[in-house]
Amino acid sequence: MSQRVALIVNPTSGKGVGRQLGEETRRLLHEAGHDVVDVSGSDYQQARTRAREAVVDGVDTVVVVGGDGMVHLGVNLCAGTTSRLAVVAAGTGNDFARNLGLPVRDARSAVALLTEGRTRDIDLGRVTHGVAGETWFGGVLGAGFDAVVNARAQRMTWPRGQMRYNLAVLRELPVFRPIPYAVELDGHRLETRAMLVAVANTTSFGGGMRVCPDADVTDGLFDVMIVHALSIPSFLRVFPKVYSGTHTTHPAVEIHRARRVRLEASGIHSQADGETFADLPIDAEVVPGALHVVTPMEVPA
Repeated sequence: MSQRVALIVNPTSGKGVGRQLGEETRRLLHEAGHDVVDVSGSDYQQARTRAREAVVDGVDTVVVVGGDGMVHLGVNLCAGTTSRLAVVAAGTGNDFARNLGLPVRDARSAVALLTEGRTRDIDLGRVTHGVAGETWFGGVLGAGFDAVVNARAQRMTWPRGQMRYNLAVLRELPVFRPIPYAVELDGHRLETRAMLVAVANTTSFGGGMRVCPDADVTDGLFDVMIVHALSIPSFLRVFPKVYSGTHTTHPAVEIHRARRVRLEASGIHSQADGETFADLPIDAEVVPGALHVVTPMEVPA
């Protein structure tokens, strides 16, 4: 069935893979008979403005081609609206796509889901303090060591892929010190010194770091991971386990569940969906079913 589609392409995603997949996606959408409006624009701000106008105009689906940063844009465009979000994953990490069982770097399969897949309603995180207005995130919001590493990784041009995050970890770890946090979970206040706090809607960030391996995008709850203060040698022993999700057995790691979370710390930035986000303090809450997203009929195990 033909749909009205707004297409947003990040040509720089995946070291240029986004451009190639963007052109292929545009062609495939036209071949499938969809009414396509390319709202990519000459820069991020223009793309966001044009895409928002398309959503207000009632476009059926917003198709983003890029990495988790483009997903973050799509989430903020479609949250709380009738427009669906479809993702053609073309980035380095593609955590959001992998969490939802979406094709990765496969434009043909991703476009086919517009007619052969289903619309799934998933939860989102909404932040209303510490940002202008309200801002949404679909994956993981992190504040602490992860945000420092993410900022360094974004500045790096080499190496590619997951090794870039690993190298950023090795660069930042020697100078990092545990941070005094106040964490409120549904009104219960906890004060601690920690390496990081992650507020998770999905299981992973940073290209497969499974910080909250049991997070569920439809349970109406955040999984909140706190890694309490550790020595550098101890942190180095725990860190590799994050890729298998087995770090959660370490006594310094706690995972809580909550609908509302407040994070407080002095001079600390956060990241969400792999993008630089807001300074703490921030308040976040789960909004159940806030996003309509195009997924396969069955999500792979």
